Amino acid sequence: MPTVIILASGRGERFTASGGSTHKLQANLAGKTVLERTLEAVRGSGLAWHLEQGSHRGMGDSIAAAVHKTSQARGWLILPADLPLIQSDTLWAIATALKGHDVVVPVYRGRRGHPVAFSSVCHQALLNLNGDRGAVFVVRKYGAMELATEDIGCVTDIDTVDDLHTAEDLLRRMEALAK
Repeated sequence: MPTVIILASGRGERFTASGGSTHKLQANLAGKTVLERTLEAVRGSGLAWHLEQGSHRGMGDSIAAAVHKTSQARGWLILPADLPLIQSDTLWAIATALKGHDVVVPVYRGRRGHPVAFSSVCHQALLNLNGDRGAVFVVRKYGAMELATEDIGCVTDIDTVDDLHTAEDLLRRMEALAK
């Protein structure tokens, strides 16, 4: 099975510019930090994982560093740490779908989300990434299988204080439905 790479290297400048008093990953989301919620989902998936918190120039550099540190993996799910509503079952479904594809992208109601999964065939291309564009080039090069999901958490990232409030409302609704 692939390794989940949790990208937590960004500066979170949009969050503080929108009125946030802390880094977005340390922001309180219903009693836990955004990062704690993301890590709970990853741990719940049962997949191996690596938290990338080093200082990097851009997302591409972060991905390359994390793939280098986990080179023995059989593939990678690249998960930005600011997706606190992602579900463990979704991570597992994406990892399972990767068995027959080079790249898998979750799609929620027509919107592409995260994590994007890459097979070991993409290893060198991921190591060569740099800058702010992430792995868009690798997705284009290898093509992506789109995996339909009903997990709104794969498209609910926290970039601003308003995003945090939206996530809180969604979390309350999800918890009410689970009761």
